[in-house]
Amino acid sequence: MDMNASVQAPVRRKFQRPRSTLTREALELVAARFRAMGEPLRLHMLQELEGGEQSVSGLAESVESTQPNVSKHLRILQDAGLVKRRQQGTTVYYSIADEMVLELCDMICSRLHDRLEAQVGALKARRRG
Repeated sequence: MDMNASVQAPVRRKFQRPRSTLTREALELVAARFRAMGEPLRLHMLQELEGGEQSVSGLAESVESTQPNVSKHLRILQDAGLVKRRQQGTTVYYSIADEMVLELCDMICSRLHDRLEAQVGALKARRRG
């Protein structure tokens, strides 16, 4: 099997929406979601929340960061609609609000994995050649 074929294969989408249907405002909302996911610590937090709801302090411990820093990043994720918050007494809990974010992360990770495997295969082929 040609490893480069998987890298060069066209992206298949479940549904296609004509580009002209998105207004500038809608595009800004889409961009805000991507910006919210553009920080490694936020991705790590989302990865931790995939296992279920966590308190801010528990999440801070899981991602090895401070509670104020985690709270700041959670606010960004919440503003983008990616996580939701629930308060119980003095403790605040966060969870994934939109499962799409996990699907998107899985797709990107899968593509990166395929690309890295293709690059490793190409390097091995050069060594043999």
